[in-house]
Amino acid sequence: MAQPQERIDRINALAKKAKAEGLTPEETKERQALREAYLRDFRAGFKQRITTTQYFDQHGREITPKKVREEQRKNGWRQD
Repeated sequence: MAQPQERIDRINALAKKAKAEGLTPEETKERQALREAYLRDFRAGFKQRITTTQYFDQHGREITPKKVREEQRKNGWRQD
């Protein structure tokens, strides 16, 4: 999942302010919430990418891990 640019910009602005002058308690809470949302979206996107990819070795044999194949079957992306 793509991260909204506004969220990333706000995280960066809070990080810069924290280094320069410190954050208020409200800004600290906001920063934590933004970081958690960022990580949640990043992990969801990473899982989506991994579970929709098939892996092959240099000889053309599929080497997709069993756990990933099972997830692909569960989601209807695999028929074997």
